[in-house]
Amino acid sequence: MQRGRDNAETLSSVLATVLGLFGVLAVWAGRTTPGRNCSSAAQLDEAADALARLVGRQWEEEAVLRQLFDPAPLPVAWASCPRVGMADHRPLIGGPVSCRADTPQVLAAAFRGLPRRRLVVLGPAGSGKTTFAVLLTLALLRDRREGEPVPVLCSLASFDPARESVRQWLVRRIIADYPALADTQTYGASAIEDLVGAHRVLPVLDGLDELPAPAVGSVLAALGGTLDAHAPLVVTCRTAAYAAAVSSCGVLAGAAVVEPSPLRAHEAVAVLRLAAPPGARQRAWDALAAHVDRHPGGPAAQTLTNPLMVALARSVYADAAGDPGELADRERFATSAEIEHHLLDALVPTLYARAHQRDPVGRRHWTPGRAHRHLVHLASGLHRRAMYDLAWWQFYQWLPSRGRPWRRAAVWSLGVIVLCLLVDTGQRMAVRDPEWTFADAVAIAGLNAAAMFVMQFVGASLVGRHSRQPANLVGNLVVTAVTGGLVFTVLAAAVGVVKVGYGTHGVARLLVYASTLIFMFLVVMQSTGLPVPPRMPSRGNLTVQHWRQRLPRAVATVLGVAALATAGLNIYVLVDTSDWSRTATAWAYGPAVGALVGMGPAVLQWVRGTATVRDLTTVEISLRSDRVVALVHGIVAGLLMALSDFTIEVVDRTITASPTESALEPISSSQLELPLVAICGFMLALMAHAWPQYTAARALLALQGMLPWRLQPFLADAHRLGILRQVGALYQFRHARLQHHLAVRTPRPFRE
Repeated sequence: MQRGRDNAETLSSVLATVLGLFGVLAVWAGRTTPGRNCSSAAQLDEAADALARLVGRQWEEEAVLRQLFDPAPLPVAWASCPRVGMADHRPLIGGPVSCRADTPQVLAAAFRGLPRRRLVVLGPAGSGKTTFAVLLTLALLRDRREGEPVPVLCSLASFDPARESVRQWLVRRIIADYPALADTQTYGASAIEDLVGAHRVLPVLDGLDELPAPAVGSVLAALGGTLDAHAPLVVTCRTAAYAAAVSSCGVLAGAAVVEPSPLRAHEAVAVLRLAAPPGARQRAWDALAAHVDRHPGGPAAQTLTNPLMVALARSVYADAAGDPGELADRERFATSAEIEHHLLDALVPTLYARAHQRDPVGRRHWTPGRAHRHLVHLASGLHRRAMYDLAWWQFYQWLPSRGRPWRRAAVWSLGVIVLCLLVDTGQRMAVRDPEWTFADAVAIAGLNAAAMFVMQFVGASLVGRHSRQPANLVGNLVVTAVTGGLVFTVLAAAVGVVKVGYGTHGVARLLVYASTLIFMFLVVMQSTGLPVPPRMPSRGNLTVQHWRQRLPRAVATVLGVAALATAGLNIYVLVDTSDWSRTATAWAYGPAVGALVGMGPAVLQWVRGTATVRDLTTVEISLRSDRVVALVHGIVAGLLMALSDFTIEVVDRTITASPTESALEPISSSQLELPLVAICGFMLALMAHAWPQYTAARALLALQGMLPWRLQPFLADAHRLGILRQVGALYQFRHARLQHHLAVRTPRPFRE
């Protein structure tokens, strides 16, 4: 009899081990191997065409909002820079370049005529460099030839050559701005990398001068040193900043350099007259045109030679009811600088007043004064951080209580305690159980908060707050999960939540408790990431796209986790009890519990990272996508943590119950504990996403009166009015000059 029992125990252990190996292999087999799924030539062609369509749609819409073609682009003439030492040798860059911004075909032909298709666009502030980049991008896309590089317009504000190469940054930017290209089922696993490496992407890099002054030279050196000298490239920069960078690191190899000729004031007035409706308002421009003709060197004429000021004059006068003739008042405006300040001051109030007149009962709830105050705070926050990109997922850095890892961890941990106690209060009102006390709820809330604090702090320390290098993800996840699980277990044993007892059984019970927690933390974080603010928002959707390819991986994940759970329960029961009959419970409930646990990561992997080629990456879509992923991950993670606690109860009852008792006999106090344990997983998942971090920061900033409660509608409205511009998933002020003007005139800067 004893021999049969020993044989049964041995057989059970062997089978459990085999099943465990099968689980590991199943998960491994379900993973996509990049080396075996490289993009084919057909997939690269399809990816390039899709990228061209997405870029074209994005910048066509932005050009309409910026009124670049209404009534026509400003007739700014561009020609080769006459300064010595700014461009490469003449044999490498070809003949002189000459084009106009209002003739797209000539603009595209001039660029295609460059031997290496490398161009640097220089000019002073407000000279139309960004407009040139947008018009060139659209011109090249409208008659793009087969196999020609796809122009992709990016802001250089997020590039740091000390942390990543130019190619890595370009790939990251394309994935962030056009996530549909990351669809490995359609375009293969290496489409973006191959397009960049094969020079099938033309980077149009705007705003080199918007980087900190010491970084301009290093970025220029990185562009020249890490990119192939024959790789096509367009860079915009202010003339003075580029001259300083060239003096320290040399010219950009093979790149022609162009500068704008001063815009003629009478040509600018002619465009503004066409923008105004016929009648009295157009005749007001006639008076200004006459003044400019009589005083070509006067303040008004000098101001209208700057394309930015022409655009502001249109917004303030041509599209509104103001009188442009006041710009000719020499007593009021003695210099062109005074006119520029007047236009910058008048822009926001004029646009919001006009919007309110057109839609007095519409959705806009911001008076010109309130809107100006909020925009001042936004500009001030960016200015103090030497930033130009208004990225919603970085708003948490604007709060001193959220910027440092330990402060952020403390705030979220306090939130965990409050949420746990609120849930417990609701439970106690609905279910009265004498075995469940308020002290039990406080203990579990404290355990959750302690684990959250430790995992956030450890995760932030491992990844690094400013790190842009690919992290050692597996190692960081393991260290974070082990640390959090051990802290939770030790504190749980100390406060008596886990009755460890004495001897081997108590130690084994504590070990299985810790192992289960660590395993569940790993399962959650493997799909959601570390509980720290992410570098970029998550992308994903509730879609059945490519379900035939996704389903085998999901099934493999479920089978693998189910096998591991069965193996773990068998081994634990045998080691702790040495009773082969009790393994029946493990065989009965292990696959079911494991399958349920396995469905969690399967669902999380299914949702995350899905995008369609029909979707443009905008701020609204980016925020909505991250919110969907965060909520789905949070709900699933909460269920997984509750299930893990339930599994621990099953194991404990398997060991302690008599053979006639059911291991699943309900325990009321355990049922009340499950929602509190679920909060741990819910918050663990939320903290790994950008939307919860943004929501908390936005609420705190709104409470301080710095930003509106409905921040995204406010920003979208400012974008429609032309105060902000949109670049992918972030906003920028329409010009750095406007941001600086608002920031330096702020009455109350952000508190640091």
